[in-house]
Amino acid sequence: MGRQKKLMRNFIGIIKDRVSLIKAALSIKRSAAIVRAAVIRSTTHSTSSPPKEHRVAAVLALGHGSLPTARACVAAIMYRLHGTGDAHVALKCLIILRHVVARGTFILRDQLSFFPDAGCRNFLNVTAFRDDRDVETWEISSWVRWYGAVLESNLIASRILGVYISSSSDLTQNKPTFTSLLNSDLMREIDVLVRIVEELSNFPDSLHCQKNDLVYEAVNLTGKDYRWTQRRIGTRLSECVDRIDRSRFGESAELTRCLTRLEECRERLVALFVNRNRNDAFWDLVRETKAKAEEERERERWVVTVSEWTHFEERVKGPSQRLRLAYGGEWDRVHLTVMPAMA
Repeated sequence: MGRQKKLMRNFIGIIKDRVSLIKAALSIKRSAAIVRAAVIRSTTHSTSSPPKEHRVAAVLALGHGSLPTARACVAAIMYRLHGTGDAHVALKCLIILRHVVARGTFILRDQLSFFPDAGCRNFLNVTAFRDDRDVETWEISSWVRWYGAVLESNLIASRILGVYISSSSDLTQNKPTFTSLLNSDLMREIDVLVRIVEELSNFPDSLHCQKNDLVYEAVNLTGKDYRWTQRRIGTRLSECVDRIDRSRFGESAELTRCLTRLEECRERLVALFVNRNRNDAFWDLVRETKAKAEEERERERWVVTVSEWTHFEERVKGPSQRLRLAYGGEWDRVHLTVMPAMA
C-alpha cells in the first residue's frame, strides 16, 4: 500500500511539472519562459535524487546573461521554493541556491544577496516548512528547515566578510583585509563564522535520512562549506594569537566565549560528517588559542585588581582627614587617622 501511494505521488508530481513547463512555454516573454523552464527542470517532483549537473549548469548559465535575466532566475527559484509543499522540491531549491552562492557569476549571486530581506534571518522562509504526507516527507522536512538555516547563516556571513561562502576565490586574497581590521571587527568576523558552525551542528536527529540521496547531497555540500569555514576561522585565529598581547580589556574574554561555543559543536559535527571533516589540526589551534586567551584574561583580571588596590591604598595612605562630628548639640573638629592596616 505504501509503495502504491509513493508511485501515485510521483505520478502526480510528474503531471505538476509538465503543467508548469507548459505554462512557462506559453509565456509571452521568451526569456522568462527559458528561465522558468530551467528552474523547473532542476527541481522536479519525480525523484528524490539531487539535481543533475547539466540541470544545475543550465541554471547557472543564466547568470551570464543580462541583469534582468539574472534577477528573474533568482526570483523563479525563490518562487518555486515558497510555492511548493513538497519536501523534495524544497530541498532541491535550496541545493540550487547553494550552487548559485558557490559557483554562480557575480551578477547572479548579487541578485540573491540583495533579494528582498536578504541578509536577514529567515528570509528563505522555510522555518515553518512541513510536508506531512507520510513519515519520510515529514523527516525530510526537518532537513529542509535545517539546510535553509545553514544557507541563511552563510549569506549573512558573506555580507559581513565580503566574500561568498565556498567561493573559488583564493584564501590568501583576503589576508591583507583582515590583518588590517580592528580587533572588534576581527571578533565580529570570527563570531559570524562560528554561527555557521553552530547552525551546522543543529542538524535533525534523523541521521538515517542520509540514506536518501537528496539529503546526502545536502550534507555533502555542507561538508564543503564546513571545511571552507574552518579555514577562514583558522586564519583569523592565527591573527588573534599574534594580537593577544595587545588586546584591550574584555576582548580576550569575548574570544574565549566564542571559542567555547565552537568547541561545543565538535561532537555533533563528528556525528554528522562521520569523521570526514575532523581536521584535528584545526581543533588543536582552537584549543591553543582559547588557552592563550584565558591566560590573557587572567592577566587582565590581575592588572585590574592590582590597579584598584593601588588606587584604594593611595587614598587610604593620604594625610589624616579632619571630620566634623556632632557632640552635645555642637560640632567639634576631631582628627581621625586611618591606618593602612584598616584597609
